[in-house]
Amino acid sequence: MNDNHEQEPLLQVKNLKTHFNTDEGTVKSVDGVSFDMESGQTLAIVGESGCGKSMTALSITGLVPPGGEIKGDIIFDGKNITNLSEKEMRHIRGNDISMVFQDPSTSLNPLIKIGKQMTESIRLHQQLGKEEAKEKALELLRNVGIAHVEKVLNSYPHTLSGGMKQRVMIAMALSCHPQLIIADEPTTALDVTIQAQILSLLDEIKEKTNTAVILISHDLGVVAEMADEVIVLYSGEVVEKSDVFTIFEHPKHPYTQGLLNSTPRLDEDKEELPSIEGAVPSPLEQVPGCKFYSRCQHAMDICKEKKPELTNVNDETGCQVRCWLYQQQEKFS
Repeated sequence: MNDNHEQEPLLQVKNLKTHFNTDEGTVKSVDGVSFDMESGQTLAIVGESGCGKSMTALSITGLVPPGGEIKGDIIFDGKNITNLSEKEMRHIRGNDISMVFQDPSTSLNPLIKIGKQMTESIRLHQQLGKEEAKEKALELLRNVGIAHVEKVLNSYPHTLSGGMKQRVMIAMALSCHPQLIIADEPTTALDVTIQAQILSLLDEIKEKTNTAVILISHDLGVVAEMADEVIVLYSGEVVEKSDVFTIFEHPKHPYTQGLLNSTPRLDEDKEELPSIEGAVPSPLEQVPGCKFYSRCQHAMDICKEKKPELTNVNDETGCQVRCWLYQQQEKFS
């Protein structure tokens, strides 16, 4: 590694495009996403279903479904991992980058006891003996707040609650001390009390180990609680990027404002929350201008004709927004 490595971000995603060629045309799931993140940072990626959140995560981890083509650069810990072989990616995915998925039931094999699943994963990546791997598994389960760890090791997944299964998944994700955890809607399948416990656990892990966390969520309440930085995706593109305080207190993009207005708040008594009218354009649709044009209350002629760039609108906060409302000088030049 070079001497500049100390100053490099842990993860740099540069103009990431993940496209699928279909009989109907090209589906642009991720369409030019860029961001950096540091160790110990929590970055939230938010947006409606189908905006490209999960596909961005799958692109970073090399888990894009067959037929997907990735362009751009994904630089992790100073190394470009964009076009590594599956064997090379498996090594990084197990050791340095871990994923926690939305539904732990689909990630755990229902026919194999928790203990065997955990110890096999630990032995695969850490070359430990059988007994050492079992001790490590027990320690990991204790670290994620599970009581009766021996009993859980000897259990099949279906005998555990959703919250317990998610704790097991987080324990497995931590087994190799990853530098980055990607949590894709990790609490959606859980009730509110368990959600809070899981989020608190993730936050505690980050504080103790300086692990970076990418949190993918449509729940802005979760994002406000957990994130340092926020990226708002719309139709595969970044439309706003800022620190969490600025996003919630001074949202710039009309889409971000719409998302926040449709989220319930404890300090406001609204009988009915406004929703964003219209629908996200089809990923097959070739939109020449702003993809949010047809749903935007502030739409101008230029929005339909010309695509706005992601522009820095505040040097103090580093807030960036993709909207012609903030590009007036360029508009009239």
